[in-house]
Amino acid sequence: MKGLVLSGGTGTRLRPLTHTSAKQLIPVANKPVLFYALEDVRECGITDVGIIVGHTKDEVKAAVGDGSKFDINVTYIEQDHPGGLAHAVKTAEHFLKDDPFVMYLGDNILKEGIRDLCEAFKSSGCDALIAVCKVENPQRFGVVELKDGQVYRLVEKPKVPKSDLALAGIYFFRSPIFEAINHIKPSWRNELEITDAIQKMIDMGYRVEHKEVTGWWKDTGKPEDIIEVNQLLLKEIKTDIKGTIEDNVSISGDIVLDVNSIIHSGCKLLGPIVIGKNCEIGPNTYIGPYTSIGDNCRIIGGEIENSILIGDTTIDCGKRIVESLIGRNSTITSVKNSLPAGNKLILGEHSYISI
Repeated sequence: MKGLVLSGGTGTRLRPLTHTSAKQLIPVANKPVLFYALEDVRECGITDVGIIVGHTKDEVKAAVGDGSKFDINVTYIEQDHPGGLAHAVKTAEHFLKDDPFVMYLGDNILKEGIRDLCEAFKSSGCDALIAVCKVENPQRFGVVELKDGQVYRLVEKPKVPKSDLALAGIYFFRSPIFEAINHIKPSWRNELEITDAIQKMIDMGYRVEHKEVTGWWKDTGKPEDIIEVNQLLLKEIKTDIKGTIEDNVSISGDIVLDVNSIIHSGCKLLGPIVIGKNCEIGPNTYIGPYTSIGDNCRIIGGEIENSILIGDTTIDCGKRIVESLIGRNSTITSVKNSLPAGNKLILGEHSYISI
């Protein structure tokens, strides 16, 4: 079996971060979302993995390399334009050939991984197995409708959903998927939809099964989704202190502190918190729960909670920052004792702030 992990797309809902970075490389709990997908695929015993890349291919290649750090062999497959998930599968046909494969959307995370899904696919002998999850807002996703417990219809982002079962970004296929893709036409979005391809498989008499995921599943397509996933992952950490903590620091909850990082006197840390390498916190700084701080960050005074700092960032503003996603190489300061009072901002396109 082979793996096909998708790491293309434009990430419009995550701008301005995705103007300069692949959405799949945004970190949660200080690890890129894409890495969780690659680890899940490897856990299934799959070592031959194709990664679909687009305009951020250089950054993805730099992060993943040849795959050896994940104990996999990686082949990069360039998708010439964002033509839809089925188009991505068709683009990878030369790599996949006649082998069964799992397609994993690289901006999705499943708490329990995909091993049980993989075993269900192998044991069933079906032509396709789709992972589904009950959601409150199915109009955001591809939706699966069942009849007598069997998949009979799929609809991409329906305005009026007839089911709360969303496609969870994990698909297992055998070679008939290519035949189905060759029989569908682009949707109104001018994309080859994977829902249309799977529907064509059903219409052609191929056997398509579904399995509901265990634990939680999250699509990290929006900033609030990333913040929520960060919370869920940080709940699982255990204290691991490799850096330096000075005297008179108050700590409760689990804290991960990486090498060459220091927590100065007078700070208060309330876990779960992950702090990367070469960071400096304090003095007299509060870091609240569900906060991930990437490498090379400096936070002096103030408070930050339930937020993600991607890395290489300085915060020295004396303010309380909550539920924030802060991009790399950012600087947040305040103008003190200056009249008239005001806020000075330099923002890129598609930015969102609340002050």
